[in-house]
Amino acid sequence: MLKGKHILIGITGSIAAYKAAIIVRALVKEGAEVKVLMTSLAKQFITPLTMATLSKNPILVDFFNPESGEWNSHVNLGLWADLYLIAPATANSIAKMAQGIADNLLLTTYLSARCPVVIAPAMDMDMFQHATTQKNLQILRSYGNIIIEPAIGELASGLEGKGRMEEPDQILATINNYFNSGEKLIGKKILVTAGPTYEAIDPVRFISNHSSGKMGYALAEALANMGADVVLVSGPVKISLQHPKVKLIETVTAKEMHKACLKEFPKCNAAILAAAVADYAPSKPSKEKIKKSANNLKLDLSPNPDIAFELGKLKKKGQVLIGFALETNDALKNAGMKLKNKNFDFIVINSLSDAGAGFNTDTNKISILDKNNNIQHFELKSKQIVAKDIAEKLCELFGNK
Repeated sequence: MLKGKHILIGITGSIAAYKAAIIVRALVKEGAEVKVLMTSLAKQFITPLTMATLSKNPILVDFFNPESGEWNSHVNLGLWADLYLIAPATANSIAKMAQGIADNLLLTTYLSARCPVVIAPAMDMDMFQHATTQKNLQILRSYGNIIIEPAIGELASGLEGKGRMEEPDQILATINNYFNSGEKLIGKKILVTAGPTYEAIDPVRFISNHSSGKMGYALAEALANMGADVVLVSGPVKISLQHPKVKLIETVTAKEMHKACLKEFPKCNAAILAAAVADYAPSKPSKEKIKKSANNLKLDLSPNPDIAFELGKLKKKGQVLIGFALETNDALKNAGMKLKNKNFDFIVINSLSDAGAGFNTDTNKISILDKNNNIQHFELKSKQIVAKDIAEKLCELFGNK
């Protein structure tokens, strides 16, 4: 798959630079031609000699060779590359990329690159969580860059949290998935739902759930990166996704999401229903804030529209409908019933009993059950990688339609 591909590796000044050696070695082994760019500080963490030996190419750090005066053209490098991986990417380099600062060869090449850019952040947890870093990552995503979310684990500071650069095998999987699927969904239009819904009790209170929307947004991004035109119908979330192939429709209530889905689905080749839609809503929301009292408060709840069931009835020959099942017990049995009742082509199952899966996590552990009772189990992965697994399964179905 990677034979003959031209891959640039950018290494910035992080303790995670040692992982870049593993990545380069694996890429060369798979037949890729690799060139490595390093910042001056990166040389303090891993030697250019090591990277030159593994990549079988000279290491590029400066704009020109100080001994020969030969110019290292960032323009030529950007034209040469089929993919540019920056791993590890420090908070400093991420900030510079987001703002267009080009004060070293690695960054000028980033601005010159015409190929896809994959960025693997690595930093301490507080730096990663800082609003500035998150904003910079949002900016880079909006430019079409592929961000590989860092993992949770022990950090160089001694703290434990999110900030570890993702492991080399996961980064390699992302690269392989890109070259394998970059154009698989061109010409397809896909509806994705994401996030929770809010059902008002009064002007200040509502019924909802713990959905963050991360899985749905990861799906929208993965599908768009594979060439699809995506309609993302989202409930209220704290995620920003600006992708040229993603049309965002923001909703709040289940009825609003239902209306948007009924409008969009007939124009789509497929729908993936990842939203956690509230099953019930208060029958008569109060127009004024309900005051606290010593008495019990009783709410009369009415069922919300069943979006999945109605899309299942609307589904035409050639369309694909995919659902999710988050279960607390009898996951396979309950998911199987849901698959049949909603007319899904396959259903994605995850359980709240699995550590690292479910609501408000950056990872997920899923199983996929299809209409023929075939089940495929997956290990715990980042939601970005899980999204690619689901997208690949969708591609298989399109091949059989």
